[in-house]
Parts: sequence; structure tokens; C-alpha cells
Amino acid sequence: MLTILLSLALTAQAGPAVVTTPPGTGPTVRPMMAPPPPPPPLPVPVVAPDTRPYVALVTDLGTITVRLENKRAPVTSANFLRYVDAKRMDGFKFYRSTKSWGPANQLVQAGNRGDARKNFPPIAHEPTKTSGLTNCKGALSMARLNPGDATTDFFLLLSDIKGFDSDAPGGDGAGFAVFGEIVSGADVAAAIFNAPISPTAGDGVMKGQMLEPQVTIKTARRVPAPADAPKGCVVKAP
Repeated sequence: MLTILLSLALTAQAGPAVVTTPPGTGPTVRPMMAPPPPPPPLPVPVVAPDTRPYVALVTDLGTITVRLENKRAPVTSANFLRYVDAKRMDGFKFYRSTKSWGPANQLVQAGNRGDARKNFPPIAHEPTKTSGLTNCKGALSMARLNPGDATTDFFLLLSDIKGFDSDAPGGDGAGFAVFGEIVSGADVAAAIFNAPISPTAGDGVMKGQMLEPQVTIKTARRVPAPADAPKGCVVKAP
């Protein structure tokens, strides 16, 4: 009995039995893997700066800002800008509104209504079939009697007038040269369009379309491109 008790005591003092695991038979421990690197950032699209000229026409009724398509209509745009830069456009008049033509053919016309010595020589005609532009609502187009005789007069369109395009069916094949469009102040152009008309002034198709009083362009100056300038409509879709 004493022998049994001594044996149990020695076992308790020795502590728990240690179980050894033969090499290669234990659980597999996988090494920790580094997380994958983040994907490279997407390239930021490069937006080319808008280098087209912008001009603010300050009139009796407010300011109209236009953008010139100087790459597509370089001759007509340069002609407009030389009047602006020489300050010869200061004092030009909006003198015509085509209210009598109905809602489908709305425009206002401006130009030199005073000293003809302010006029530069006439310019070559740039038809829309060559420029890729179109006479849509808001377009800035050159007025003329015959192709190649345009000097100062221009239109601001308040409706689409696709019959003014050079390739319009039934047109004269030349049309009117678009060279820009309104980017702000369309409400001012509308106010000019709706201004009072003389019941007697004007000859031929111009009768019933002459503004009275005329609306003066007090100043015409280049301005920076507005941050929120709309894309516009004058460039024909490909």
C-alpha cells in the first residue's frame, strides 16, 4: 500500500505528461502573405484650354457675350475682331428685328449705321459647307448682299434658320457665314428682338423690321472664356 501511495505522489510531482509530435506530422502553418498593391490611379483626362475668342457686347439693354469659331471661320472671325480691337464697333447699332417673318425666322441685325469710313474692306465668304458650322438658334452669322461684300453687319439668330446654310435645299448655294454664337445674354438678344419697330422705316423686305429707337452697342471688348460657357450648337455633329 505504501508503495502505491509513493508512486502516485511521484507522478503528481512530475506534472502532466509531455506528448511529443514527430517532425512533419503536426498542423501546417501557412506564412502570412503581404496584401496586393493597390491598382494604379486612373489617368486624369487632359482638357485642352478653350482658346477661342470671346467678346462682350455691352448694349443699351444689357450685355451679350459671343464666342468666335476662329479655327473654322478664320476670315470672318478676324474681321469681327479687328472692329472690336480697333474699338470701331463702339457705337454700332442693332437696327433690325425680323418679328414680321414669324417664329421660325427670328434674328436681330447690327452694324455700322453711321460713318462709313469706319468700315474695313469687304471679306471673302466662308460658306457653312466648308466651315462645318450651321445657322442654329444662338448663331452669330455674317450679313451680306452678295458673297464677298460683307463688312460690318452681322446677325444673332433667335431661332434655327437652316435655310441660311449654304447647302440648304432651295438656297443660293452660298448662304450666310456662321462664325460664332451667343454664350450668355440670350435674354438681352430677345429684348432687342422685341423692341419697338417703326411702322414706316425700311425698304423692301426691311420695311416693318427697323427698330425705333435703335439699340446701341456701347462697347465691344474681348473677355476671358467663362467657366460655365455652354458647348453650343453651331458646330455640326460629325
